[in-house]
Amino acid sequence: MKSLVLAEKPSVAKEIARVLGCGQTSRSYMEGPNYVVTWALGHLVTLSEPEDYDPKYRTWNLEELPILPERMKRKVMKETAGQFRAVNELCKRSDLGELIIATDAGREGELVARWIMEQVGWRKPFKRLWISSQTDQAIREGFRNLKPGRQYDPLYRSAVCRAEADWLIGLNVTRALTTKYDAQLAAGRVQTPTLATLIDRERDIREFESKPYWTVTADFGTFLAQWREKDGHDGRIWEEDRAKAIADRAGRGGSAKVEKLSTSERSEPFPQAYDLTELQRDANKRLGFSAKTTSNVLQKLYEQHKLVTYPRTDSRYISGDIVPTLKARLDSIAVGPYATLVRRLLRGALPTSKRFVDDSKVSDHHAIIPTEQYVNLSALSPDERKLYDLIVRRFIAIFYPPYRYDETSVVLAVGGDRFYAKGRIEKDAGWREVYASGSAGFAGDDWEDDGEDEENAERSEARQGAQQLPPLSFGSSLPLKACRSKELKTQPPGRYTEAGLLAKMEKHGLGTPATRADIIEKLLSTDTIERRQNRLSPTGKGSQLYELVVDELRSPDMTAKWEAELERIAKGSGNPDAFMTGIRERARRWVEEIKRETREYKPHNLTSYRCPECGKPLKEVKTKRGRSYVCSDRECEYRRSAEPALTNHRCPQCHKKMEIRDGKAGKYFQCRPCNVVEMVGDKPRGRAGKQEQRALIEKYSDAPEPTNPLAEKLLAALKRQEE
Repeated sequence: MKSLVLAEKPSVAKEIARVLGCGQTSRSYMEGPNYVVTWALGHLVTLSEPEDYDPKYRTWNLEELPILPERMKRKVMKETAGQFRAVNELCKRSDLGELIIATDAGREGELVARWIMEQVGWRKPFKRLWISSQTDQAIREGFRNLKPGRQYDPLYRSAVCRAEADWLIGLNVTRALTTKYDAQLAAGRVQTPTLATLIDRERDIREFESKPYWTVTADFGTFLAQWREKDGHDGRIWEEDRAKAIADRAGRGGSAKVEKLSTSERSEPFPQAYDLTELQRDANKRLGFSAKTTSNVLQKLYEQHKLVTYPRTDSRYISGDIVPTLKARLDSIAVGPYATLVRRLLRGALPTSKRFVDDSKVSDHHAIIPTEQYVNLSALSPDERKLYDLIVRRFIAIFYPPYRYDETSVVLAVGGDRFYAKGRIEKDAGWREVYASGSAGFAGDDWEDDGEDEENAERSEARQGAQQLPPLSFGSSLPLKACRSKELKTQPPGRYTEAGLLAKMEKHGLGTPATRADIIEKLLSTDTIERRQNRLSPTGKGSQLYELVVDELRSPDMTAKWEAELERIAKGSGNPDAFMTGIRERARRWVEEIKRETREYKPHNLTSYRCPECGKPLKEVKTKRGRSYVCSDRECEYRRSAEPALTNHRCPQCHKKMEIRDGKAGKYFQCRPCNVVEMVGDKPRGRAGKQEQRALIEKYSDAPEPTNPLAEKLLAALKRQEE
């Protein structure tokens, strides 16, 4: 009997089939002596739509909400129905004795396979392929150690609860808001608390009142020292007169005495390996990648190039069984800029510690690290190369010693005033040597920045640089070159970057590493939030949505509890029935609250244009193809592009097609590259058009024979053009 292998994507199925020796190919599967390998196309089966339960739900009606089916149904997706039929036919073959689930080794991958199995009525035995990389060696090893399929039943139940909860909450609340306020307002179990996080930050910025403060700095020639009132003081002075008096008083002192001096050896351990969220944050800070871009590029490194381990992990550790493979992984990356760094490690035994190897902190998958696959750097795209560089350098750094330095702190007395300074002398670069050159993965001291208070000016001013101090001794005197006061202002917290928002989502348990990027993208695509110069902020629509949605749904705490309960269900200790009962009760209560709400929604994107079909104002919306105007009446289907139309009218400078626009003085042509503008109806330049040529010929053909030679030549030229 053969085994049926179900992969999640055709590309993965192709690689598995090659490793298993399945050389016979067809449109929907590949077959060999022992295996038949087929695939899903993502989800082939999904939860049924409301209209599948009752046709009346095709029309959105507030009074018919909430929609709470007693038993959730599933259906085959129309877009992928052809592949489902092919899988269904394979499942009926009598020579296939078992099914091997080879979809992604995670919650969603389990759901993809199990829903297909239930839809086709699979009753034969099944097993689970659970691997953390796509290399040939990993695939062979995985098939030699297949897991019992029933071992992952709790994971499947957790996935079903997640899908049904998102359907019940998202669909009911979204339909209620949309019908209540006659606007496309989407809310959800995770996206609404994420929006609330941005709203809270925006409120902090809006309500922040900037205040002036002053600092006093003493210049000793080779280093600077900051005035402080006492130990632990941040150096800020809130009265200008006092700051100037301190600076004047200290400046007249002429010299300073070393009152306290201490030197201590400090060390910083290597940064931990990446999980998905940490990699997304670092790629956003170092490379400017969005979280979604990082996920997409990482998936190619994992699936297509086979260079990194499973991406959607929440662990920054590896398990003990991976330790014997570490030298082979290092050997595979000893190329190009990494060769010198790696060869030094391969000469001896590799150091490991609990900071990297800890079985108790690895759940389904270990940290993202390189595989044993040989790497050809030239085969990677620029984005793949940059992201791979982050992962490889972080992995190499794990085996390097701590960064060690001597930190000297000095307190200098100038009369009755005290000035504080710190200096650093590097003793051993340690793991920082890995980032010394040629990498975007390290910048200064912020390699472990939590991302929540980026660009906070107050902290930046208070931060002392790693300046060099001259040889100092207790009680010695130093000449004071100058002492100055400086006016600064307190700054509001910065808007979140994606790195900062991902950190906040992780801290509050919003979503999972696999879903956070999609949540951010969904908020962006629905015009609920916007991205400006790598900063995220709510739109006018998002701000109003926040006010209209029920208070409970805004709370990150409730969503975090749900995620924690889903994790307990996945581990077999949670109660799926109790979880879903709570979800249904909240969906019912929240819809009723929306029905009772008396606030109004005012579209933030109304324009002065009117719909030519019903006369109501047009709204400007963002689409994949650019901006569009749509009718504000949802029952009216009028829509047109808001982007200027290109015409055949050519620019006199670059000769490209010009756009036609509406202005106060009427329609005009504009060339976007050159910014040349011409009013519609202006006289044409250069050669006359055909209609104008005919008009000129008719006008002058019956005229007396010209006696002017120049006029004669002109008329002859016009006739030749006409011919």
